[in-house]
Amino acid sequence: MHFAGMNYLAILVAAAAGFIFSFAWYASLGKQWMAAVGKSEDALKQGGMAGPLVVSVVAQLVIAFMLAGTLGHLGTGHMTIKGGVLTGAMIWFGFVMTTMAVNYAWQRANAMLNVIDGFHWLGVFVLQGLVIGWLGV
Repeated sequence: MHFAGMNYLAILVAAAAGFIFSFAWYASLGKQWMAAVGKSEDALKQGGMAGPLVVSVVAQLVIAFMLAGTLGHLGTGHMTIKGGVLTGAMIWFGFVMTTMAVNYAWQRANAMLNVIDGFHWLGVFVLQGLVIGWLGV
């Protein structure tokens, strides 16, 4: 399923893998995350779950698309599992974790929130990079 040089099947599988990982991550660390955020489960459920769910799905698709595009621009030599994992980790460290650290520092957020959310995104980027590197762009 290649269109305009992109493997959209790889992007969809990577996005789905990232979404499933996210669900498992926060299902296992939900209590710790709520404590770090300082909100109860009831408070988080106010307003419904549809909005955050849609944002999460779209974000996973955008991340997978951009990661595939980045790997594609790096060239075929990087289109491997190792290249995907390393690229995902480097993008996480250089862009995601640094941005989160700045935002959470200015928000005076609980340090544990940065750890939980930060390592969540590391897992997403590495997993999506693995899938895209494996299936190719």
